[in-house]
Amino acid sequence: MRRKVTIIGWALLGSVVSLTAQSVYPGQHAGKLKLETVVPVKVKSFDVKDVRLLPSRFRENLERDSAWMASIEVNRLLHSFRTNAGVYAGREGGYMTVRKLGGWESLDCELRGHTTGHLLSAYGLMYAATGSEIFKLKGDSLVKGLSEVQQALGGGYLSAFPEELIRRNLQGKSVWAPWYTLHKLFSGLIDQFLYADNRLALEVVTKMGDWAYGLLHPQTEETRRKMIRNEFGGINESFYNLYAITGEERYRWLAEYFYHNDVIDPLKEQRDDLGTKHTNTFIPKVIAEARRYELTREEDSRRLTDFFWHTMVEHHTFAPGCSSQKEHFFDTARFSNFVNGYTGETCCTYNMLKLSRHLFAWTGDARVMDYYERALYNHILGQQDPESGMVCYFLPLLGGAHKVYSTPDQSFWCCVGSGFESHAKYGEAIYGYDTESLFVNLFIPSVVNWKEKGLTVRQETAFPAEERTCLTLHTSQPVQATIRLRYPSWSDRAVVKVNGRRVAVGKKGSYMAITRTWQEGDRIEADFPMQLTVEATPDNPRKAALLYGPVVLAGERGTEGMEAPAPFSNPRLYNDYYTYDYHVPAGLRTSLRLDVRHPEQTVKREGQALRFTTPQGDVLRPLYDIHRQRYVVYWDLTE
Repeated sequence: MRRKVTIIGWALLGSVVSLTAQSVYPGQHAGKLKLETVVPVKVKSFDVKDVRLLPSRFRENLERDSAWMASIEVNRLLHSFRTNAGVYAGREGGYMTVRKLGGWESLDCELRGHTTGHLLSAYGLMYAATGSEIFKLKGDSLVKGLSEVQQALGGGYLSAFPEELIRRNLQGKSVWAPWYTLHKLFSGLIDQFLYADNRLALEVVTKMGDWAYGLLHPQTEETRRKMIRNEFGGINESFYNLYAITGEERYRWLAEYFYHNDVIDPLKEQRDDLGTKHTNTFIPKVIAEARRYELTREEDSRRLTDFFWHTMVEHHTFAPGCSSQKEHFFDTARFSNFVNGYTGETCCTYNMLKLSRHLFAWTGDARVMDYYERALYNHILGQQDPESGMVCYFLPLLGGAHKVYSTPDQSFWCCVGSGFESHAKYGEAIYGYDTESLFVNLFIPSVVNWKEKGLTVRQETAFPAEERTCLTLHTSQPVQATIRLRYPSWSDRAVVKVNGRRVAVGKKGSYMAITRTWQEGDRIEADFPMQLTVEATPDNPRKAALLYGPVVLAGERGTEGMEAPAPFSNPRLYNDYYTYDYHVPAGLRTSLRLDVRHPEQTVKREGQALRFTTPQGDVLRPLYDIHRQRYVVYWDLTE
């Protein structure tokens, strides 16, 4: 039976505020950080309360996400923690009748507890976004329950699994990523403090930090190197953030303790030594280096971050902005060989967007936002099934594959956890600012309140279904400022008007600056013509994806051979998705006759919707809109 999603009423949600998760960016959290960014910053981030989403597909995804988050009982999230500590809530508290979570949160999974960390972040963010008390109460209840578990365990340690897993890790024995799971708890508690002002969360997380320092400080270098061979997520980023909040040097020591020489040293030397390593193990370590640069001026960390980002985007990224196959890097000289059913782990894209925001803060480079836009629309927006609200682990690019979704309480993969956050923070990069300028980075319906200037900007658009966005400025008195509007690299012949009069647009792939004294009701209208383009794999010009502007188009291929309920629920074991058989029909066509230089002569748009057809009878729509059926993204081109 298909699950029917009940959406929380908009009266309850109130105004939607854009979000920023699990990282600290320049310009945010005034008054809560003892150590601010010490490096030059070109673009700062708005606080979450300053940006509100208007009706759009983005807000619809957020609503579905909020409904799922609200439906998960706190006692279920605390169950494995209480079991580990022997803390029982009793029958009155519901513990004796609690329904146990499944998948990666089951009691026999060594990764149990990671989802609670993700939801600590997501509840705090959603509360900051909506003002809805349900998310504040859930976050407070989780933190209170975790505090009780921490007290029962003693010594500051806090987890859903026994400390024995940490000892096994220190000994170099087999164990499934205990520090990765602790990273989610550290980040979630930090986010509860930053976004929900939960002081108990800060108390709990600093005790966890003190426990970690006491455990790791006496260890030998040999033990350290042995330990960090195991995946540890971005826990060093969390320690840098805890260092920024408290100013305590021991947390900086912990962050540097998790410096992974084998991974970071080659990047310092500008070497693409990625091989077939685990992709999402790499990216969080580079995010930590980005935070290290911002807090310490360590130039090596900036250079390696820049090198890694460009290496990823230019050599290891598929057309939708995603990366990895079966979670790993691959031989890019044989790129087209890896267009399969296990591409695009969603956590990789989640983390690449986080990394991109740091790089953009330092550079203000429009090309960073070009990538951000590509990955946001084609992967993150399309991860969520509009019918059920469930999410995907991979974005399969095999011709004839289909998306495979999670379940409400029996999956809890890593990409479910990051998905709780991703679909709550769409507005995080729409705007930025410096002393005199407002940066308009993305064309998403929203309102930004630039308090320092006394200026509110309302953006209204149906992008990407239309090529236009309109900005209306509101101010109680005239304001001298610059509006910097991104001229995306996928457009040509842009037209920008201020109050009906055309202004200079500059060159694409940059920001066009409009400086003037703004009055109440001033209006900016920008048209960015969109074209069909063909993007081939680097090694095979006949294997290619079609894009309309930044939007990847996918060919509809129906539901033949899709055995219910597989495409509508999920594989039932921990990692069935990893070898999932899509049963692609033998006769399914993946070829497309196309003039590569003039695709518009073959592929025709129908009406106002983003629906395209070909003489071969293909129907193409945005990949983010293709759900519950097979599709083709990379075509075998014929003239």
